Amino acid sequence: MGSLTLGEAGDAAGAERPVGNGFLPADFYAAAGEIEVVEEGSPVSGDLAGPSSLGGSGACRERSGRGDALPSPSSSGYAGERGSSGGSSEIEEADDRETMLDDWSRGKRHPDEVTSFWSCESLVVSEVLQVFKLVNAVLGSFIPIWHDDGSVSWRKRKKHFFILSNSGKPIYSRYGDEHKLAGFSATLQAIISFVENSGDRLKFIRAGKHQVVFLVKVPIYLVCISCTEEPYEALKRQLELIYGQMLLILTKSVNRCFEKNPKYDMTPLLRGTDAVFSSLIHAFSWNPATFLNAYTCLPLSYSTRQAASAILQDVADSGVLFALLMCKNKVVSLVGTQKASLHPDDMLLLSNFIMSSESFRTSESFSPICLPRYNPMVFLYAYVHFLDVDTYLTLLTTSSDSFYHLKDCRIRVETVLVKSNVLSEVQRSMLDGGLRVEDLPLDSSLRSRSLTTPELSSSQTGIGGPSGLWHFMYRSIYLDQYVSSEFSSPISSSSQQKRLFRAYQKLYASMHDNGTGTHKTQFRRDEDFVACFVLQLAVLLCWITQDFELYAAFDPLADKALAIKTCNRVCQWVRDVENEIFLFGASPFSW
Repeated sequence: MGSLTLGEAGDAAGAERPVGNGFLPADFYAAAGEIEVVEEGSPVSGDLAGPSSLGGSGACRERSGRGDALPSPSSSGYAGERGSSGGSSEIEEADDRETMLDDWSRGKRHPDEVTSFWSCESLVVSEVLQVFKLVNAVLGSFIPIWHDDGSVSWRKRKKHFFILSNSGKPIYSRYGDEHKLAGFSATLQAIISFVENSGDRLKFIRAGKHQVVFLVKVPIYLVCISCTEEPYEALKRQLELIYGQMLLILTKSVNRCFEKNPKYDMTPLLRGTDAVFSSLIHAFSWNPATFLNAYTCLPLSYSTRQAASAILQDVADSGVLFALLMCKNKVVSLVGTQKASLHPDDMLLLSNFIMSSESFRTSESFSPICLPRYNPMVFLYAYVHFLDVDTYLTLLTTSSDSFYHLKDCRIRVETVLVKSNVLSEVQRSMLDGGLRVEDLPLDSSLRSRSLTTPELSSSQTGIGGPSGLWHFMYRSIYLDQYVSSEFSSPISSSSQQKRLFRAYQKLYASMHDNGTGTHKTQFRRDEDFVACFVLQLAVLLCWITQDFELYAAFDPLADKALAIKTCNRVCQWVRDVENEIFLFGASPFSW
C-alpha cells in the first residue's frame, strides 16, 4: 500500500424464477454521483444561460418577482432520527425541530420563494415563470387548508419524501396521511409533466434554503423536499434507495398495473410497510452504506468467520442462491452460488426490510422479495430466522416450494454455529464494538497486535486519537466494503454524529463530482460542524486511490502534515487487521 505525500502545491501523490443472473437495466438506479441528465434540446441561450452556483450546466435562473409568495415550512426530521440536521453554525436539538417564523403564516413574502430553476434544456421565459408559479404553489401547499395540531407538526419537518404515480395519485408520504395530500401530489405531478412536455427532465429546484429533488421512474415519481443542506447527489441517492425498497416489496412488474389502468391505486399493495420506509429514511442520517455504495462487516477473528462461511457454503451447494448471516446491519458471512454476487444496495435494502418488520422476529418466515440490483422484474424467496435478538440467517432461493428444505438447512447451520461458538463470538463482538481511534498504533512495533486482543489502547493526551484524529471511514473499492471507527469524545452526542455524517456526505459528493473530474485528496475545515457544544471548526480529509477511499475528521487545530501521516498510519492499521474487519471470498459487484 502506498503512502500519501504532499508536493509543494499541497497535492497528493500515491414468485417467478429469475431470468438468469442479469443485473439491473441501464435505465434504473443511475449512478449516485451522476449530476447531468440526457439532453434532448439545445442549451439555454441569452440572459438565462450562465454558470450555476452548484456546478450544474445550462442553469436557468429567473426571479419571478410577482406578488407575495405563499408561506412554506421550516420543518424537522423523523422523530427517531439521530441528532440534528442542517448546516447552521448554531446547535440544534436532536429531533430536528425548528420553529416557524410567525410572519410566514401571515401571508407575507416568503424568503424561500423560488428564484432558481435547474435544468439542462431550453425553456422560454414564459415557461420558466410558469414552473416558478407551480413550485411556489407547492411550497404554499405546506400551509394546508386544515389547521389542526397534526398539520402544524407536519409543516415543521425539515425533510419530506413523497411517492406518487404519473397521474398524480399519492402513494406514500413520510409524514401525514398521503390521502390528505392529493392536491399537493397533483401539483408535484403538474410540475414534472410540464417540464417533460417541453422535452426536458427536471432534476431539482432550489428555493431559498429549500431544495426540491425529483426522481422520475415512470410510472412512479419520487420527490424530496429538504432544507437540511444535503447535496443534490445525496438526496437523489436517497430517492433511488426508496425506489429500490419499493421494488424489493413489489418488483418492477407493478408497472403493468399502470399500463392497464393509469389511475391505478398502489397504496393497498404497500399497506403495513410504513415502518420499512421510515427505517430506511432514518438510516440516511446514520448509516454510511446509504452513500458509500458498500457494506460493513462485524469484526470477528479470521477463524470464526471462516467457520461461519464453511457451513454457509455447504448450504449454498444444496441449491440456495444466497446464504447471508448478519447481525443488525453488519455482515458476519455471505456465500453465493458460482458467478452470483449480491450488490451492497440489495444487502442494505434486504437488511432494512428484515430488521424493520416485526413479523420476521416472532417466527421463521418465508417471504417473496425482489433484489432490484440483481433482477428488478422477478421475485426470489427469502427464508428468514432470527438466531438471537440481533443475529439472523437469510437463505434466498428461486423456488417457491422450498420452505421445508430451507428449514432443514437452517437447523443444520444453527447447530454448527452453536457448537463452534460462532454465535457467542458474534454477541461478544457486538458488545465490544469496532475500531477506535484511541487504539491506533503509534508506531510500527504495534502493528502485529490483533484487533480482537483485549485492551489494544495506548495512553493518549488530549481528546481523540493521535494527532487529533476524531473519526474515520475506510472503504475498500475492490471488496465493496467499508469500516468505520466507533464514535467517541468529542463526537459523543447524536446531534454531533449526525452533523459529521452529513459533512462526510458533502465531502463524498465533492470528491465524486462528475463535473470537475476525479479528485485524489481534499483537506478542508468544515465551518458547519459543531463539536463539544461550542462553535468550532472540524478538519475533514479525504484520500482516494484505486484501492481505497479514506474519510477522516480531525481536531480543528490539527496540522496538515501530521494529519497526512496519521492517515497513512490508519491505512496501515486497516491493512494489518483486514482479515478481521473484511469478508474475503465474497464476489465483489462489478460496477
